[in-house]
Amino acid sequence: MIPSTALRLGLGVCSVLPQLGLVSASAIRAELPSLLDATLDELRQGLDAGLFTSVDLTKAYIARIKDVADDLHAVNEINPEALSIAADMDAARADGTKSAAGLGPLHGIPVLLKDNIATLDRMNTTAGSFALVGAQPKADSTVAAKLRHAGAIILGKTNLSQWAGFRAVTPREGWSAYGGQTKGAYLRHQNPLGSSSGSAVSASIGLAWAALGTETDASLILPANANNVVAIKPSVGLTSRYLVVPISEHHDTVGPLARTVKDAAHLLAAIAGPDINDNYTFAIPAGGKLPDYVAACRETGLQGKRLGLPRDWLPPPDNDTSPMRVFEDALEVLRSQGATVVDTQVPVSESVRDSLMATLGADMLSGVARYFGNLRTNPYNITTLKQLQDFTQGFPQEDWPAVDTGLWQDAIDQDLDNTSPEFWSLYEESVRLAGPQGLLGALRNNSLDAIVVPTTMMSFLPAVVGSPIITVPLGNLPAHWPETEDDSGTLVSVGPNLPFGIAFAGDLFSEEKLIEIAYAFEQKTKARGTVRPLVKPKTDLRDVVGQKD
Repeated sequence: MIPSTALRLGLGVCSVLPQLGLVSASAIRAELPSLLDATLDELRQGLDAGLFTSVDLTKAYIARIKDVADDLHAVNEINPEALSIAADMDAARADGTKSAAGLGPLHGIPVLLKDNIATLDRMNTTAGSFALVGAQPKADSTVAAKLRHAGAIILGKTNLSQWAGFRAVTPREGWSAYGGQTKGAYLRHQNPLGSSSGSAVSASIGLAWAALGTETDASLILPANANNVVAIKPSVGLTSRYLVVPISEHHDTVGPLARTVKDAAHLLAAIAGPDINDNYTFAIPAGGKLPDYVAACRETGLQGKRLGLPRDWLPPPDNDTSPMRVFEDALEVLRSQGATVVDTQVPVSESVRDSLMATLGADMLSGVARYFGNLRTNPYNITTLKQLQDFTQGFPQEDWPAVDTGLWQDAIDQDLDNTSPEFWSLYEESVRLAGPQGLLGALRNNSLDAIVVPTTMMSFLPAVVGSPIITVPLGNLPAHWPETEDDSGTLVSVGPNLPFGIAFAGDLFSEEKLIEIAYAFEQKTKARGTVRPLVKPKTDLRDVVGQKD
């Protein structure tokens, strides 16, 4: 349940019914987009036409969050300043000195952030842990600051797998001590997958226009896959990680979750770019000048593309309705739109996995200390991973030992400095095997634009080398599919109506090309619209516009 204090909002901000001559309120409501599927273009059109205001939109999203709070636990906190910020955005829109177009595409649009992305405001940034409740950063994270600059309304913080999934050897997907258990909306007691679970669920059922998540390995694309949304896992360095609670400076990245490729491209455009506080962003090509990701959304984006298919990764289709049969049909769509699909060998070295866990532990050891060092207020005076573990094991609401701290203990026992020769030997060997001798080698040696696979098969190699992935909804499991519980025995990981997606993985900083491919595929298939949630909010814009407080 969302704490009542987190849902307490300022009063006195009134909804404004647009002044549209003789048009009736009921006629206006008939034109309002459904927030379950509303795109940025539709929201902008409604705002620019005066059909509704940013205050209306924010009120509707807040109500929708409350509608499903007890069922899904997707949002940890709502920004208590959201309505006053929305009112400021409406005032700027009404200012005759500035055209609507001049305000920027995200002006007055509510966005949710994963609860490991710091904001300097009245919200917590907890990573799902009570160790960070009441802590305050020195500043906004860079991506939050960029969203504010773009005019977006930071609506709240979404739940996650605690510490982005890097705490327990056997984690609870989508569970955090602070936020409880996130559930997906597409089947009974759905495992939402992690760690950006709350962001994926929120984007999927319209608890905000879109959301930000983070990925170290699979934490954007797998929740997107299971929750019927688009995710872009950017190249490491395309988006700043400054004041984002870390796992690994070598592998972490911040990216968008949205209902459409174009909306994800808009959100990526708002947060990408160099940052003096994150030197990994200095690797952005062309001196940090970014492509126009939104302009890459062209229906002809598949024409002339070469896509590699690692056929030996794929099991055969079980039947005509299996996910693999749907994937094979998707390959025909790609070919019909002008792409060439090439059977390609993409080697996967199992030894890389052990090296990755070692390097993640070393990075976490130093990263946690660095993050706590950037806090203005630190209620429990935690400065090291060992102190964090001691707090977690001694704080009853952290649910230890039922949820273990084995990954932290491994990192503490390993005691590997991420600047040491031993660390660099492990890291460089894993990048060589996953890169030139793995994914990047396959792309470059075969002149490929991307590798295409079912989404669940593509996260590990890009995680190691820091390369991008985009996942797009593809379909859902049919009604006869049996339910399967996850390892915890409390959630359902497979069952009827469970969404699944298709992924395109590219070379470093190839996001523009991946967006071209994914958008063209999405526009041809429109698969997201064929899969509907079992749980969805009851409130919509029509229930808010024109209503008095």
